Amino acid sequence: QVQLVESGGGLVQAGGSLRLSCAASGRFFSSYGMGWFRQGPGKEREFVAAVSWGGSITYYADSVKGRFTISRDNAKNTASLQMNTLKPEDTAIYYCARSQYGTATIDTHAYDYWGQGTQVTVSS
Repeated sequence: QVQLVESGGGLVQAGGSLRLSCAASGRFFSSYGMGWFRQGPGKEREFVAAVSWGGSITYYADSVKGRFTISRDNAKNTASLQMNTLKPEDTAIYYCARSQYGTATIDTHAYDYWGQGTQVTVSS
């Protein structure tokens, strides 16, 4: 059974930074792509970033490109999201998810395991 646990959320002022981490249990972590999604107040869940099984391929939503960086450490079964220059519109619950495939993908339906989420609040 795969479990994903996010950490690192919190309250930060606009322009600040946070680093989210996702700890994964279960086997073969390094075989699957990982992604980060978010759901803001009154909004639907949206794609943020994805990384392929080996970390060489990454995708980002246009809204975070140049500010956020996704990475993974297969030796530690973790995935991370470094968030810089945060804006109030980045306020959301952030979820990490494991893809059914090894590639990086923006398709929400490709992800079969999800964490519980971590709250990120950016004040203006």
